[in-house]
Amino acid sequence: MKPLAFFGPVALAPAQRPGTRAALASALALLLSACATVGPDYHLPLAALFNAPAAQQPLAAGSGASNDEAPAGRWWQLYQDPRLDALIDEALAANTDLRVAAANLARSEALLGEADSAQEIRVGTSATAVRARESGEAYLLSTTIPVENLADAGVRMSYQFDLVGGLKRASEAASADVESSRAALDVARISVAADVALAYSEVCSANHELAVAQRSLSLQEASRDAVGRLVAGGRRMAVDLPRAAALVEQTRASLPAFAARRRIALGRIAVLTGHAPGETPADVASCDTPPRLQLPVPVGDGAALLRRRPDVRQAERHLAAATARIGVATAAFYPTVSLGLSAGATGLLEDMGQAPTVRWSIGPLISWTLPSGLEKARLRQADAGADAALAQFDATVLKALQETDNALALLARDLDRATALRQARDQAAEAARQVATLYRAGRLPYLDDLDAQNKLAQAEAALAANDDQIASDQVRLFLALGGGWQ
Repeated sequence: MKPLAFFGPVALAPAQRPGTRAALASALALLLSACATVGPDYHLPLAALFNAPAAQQPLAAGSGASNDEAPAGRWWQLYQDPRLDALIDEALAANTDLRVAAANLARSEALLGEADSAQEIRVGTSATAVRARESGEAYLLSTTIPVENLADAGVRMSYQFDLVGGLKRASEAASADVESSRAALDVARISVAADVALAYSEVCSANHELAVAQRSLSLQEASRDAVGRLVAGGRRMAVDLPRAAALVEQTRASLPAFAARRRIALGRIAVLTGHAPGETPADVASCDTPPRLQLPVPVGDGAALLRRRPDVRQAERHLAAATARIGVATAAFYPTVSLGLSAGATGLLEDMGQAPTVRWSIGPLISWTLPSGLEKARLRQADAGADAALAQFDATVLKALQETDNALALLARDLDRATALRQARDQAAEAARQVATLYRAGRLPYLDDLDAQNKLAQAEAALAANDDQIASDQVRLFLALGGGWQ
């Protein structure tokens, strides 16, 4: 459907000019007096789960966490590990995911500049010079028009009135998109910092568990050698020696798995810091003590969790942008009003600049496309987009609460489990010592000694694995808490 347009100034017969001018002025006055910002003004819906009482309750800190302090912004510095600090700083400077997020933010800022520029005065210039012969018949002449040097030069200006606030809503949407992209960059930063800390913890854990397995292997090799001497001296049955050797080889078979875990984690660190696998510093590969806080993890006030999480901020800003786009779609139902100004000179090249060649015009342009099914469908799309953004915001809030609750529960569980495993390891060590003494004295069979050593090795491995899991639990809790980014 063609838009209805009115160009001014309009050439009118002398008798018609006063009444028409008055009508045009009245129409413009009516349109300008109706200026308003269409579409809903954004505010966080009261029905959003963010406002629910359950979402504002304090966090159940439990074992291993404390509500006394808020999470630190650079939480990894609480471990006081210079190697970890250096790795995370390097990742935050060179990680490819962060480069993508930063580029997306720059693109959003450019789009905001584009939306804001729609409300500025637009200026353009043009100039042409040609040698041409016009058609005589085009002017109803039967003669040939001579060849002439023609020229045209001028400047034009235009300004679009934001009659119903459509441009303002577009700017609001673009501004919210910028804030959403900025929150997405914070999400990427949190994820990269946590991924580096987890990979570093995995390297240290693999070396830690490898050292425990190697200690068990050394003890079992010493026991096997002792059994060999006893068998050679006729003091023990020959079958005891292959049993001891089998336990040694069983423990030895577990060692390659730890080496593989370490290699994979080192490769992950290299990629996160912007390097190819295999370019990890040697001092990182030798770490054998997982980073672990000896004090409860500070989780702060539970009511502030949702305001701190950048993914929640990202979803909320996306909702604000979707709401503003309802106004953009609504503005399409109304006319657009622009004010245009042009001035210049048109005529023979040798006469350019003289009074007969000067031209100018000024006046409003009102255009309106009668609303059709297309505009109505776009408005329904905008409404549905806002509904979807609200649902996504609610889902993000629920996810944040669930992740934090799960992280707190897992940390508390593994801390309690560590206490029981440490007691079990101590009891297994004492039992192995007593059984070994009785076996060497000939008062117990070798199977009892073998079983005691196997249980001690299992207890040591279980305790080491649980201690390493606690280190990972703490990092995941920091991640769930939003990392303290503001």
